[in-house]
Amino acid sequence: MDAERIKRLRWRTRRGTRELDALFGGWLETSFPTADEAQRQAFDELLDVQDPDLWDWVMGYARPPRADWQAIIDDIRARHRL
Repeated sequence: MDAERIKRLRWRTRRGTRELDALFGGWLETSFPTADEAQRQAFDELLDVQDPDLWDWVMGYARPPRADWQAIIDDIRARHRL
């Protein structure tokens, strides 16, 4: 993997709350290395979303507009039993 890309994404997973930091940083560490390029790109784009929307999606209050984002959110929710 590209070390610079991981470093940039690690910085971008640092969100406004510890909870989001842990959830998205955890996905980066555990799932990103085995993800295909389409999933990696989707994760990168997902990090452009504002924290309140990410929180609503992770907590199940709403659904993201894209299926590839929903797959990442579902994986995060499953790993953390949310």
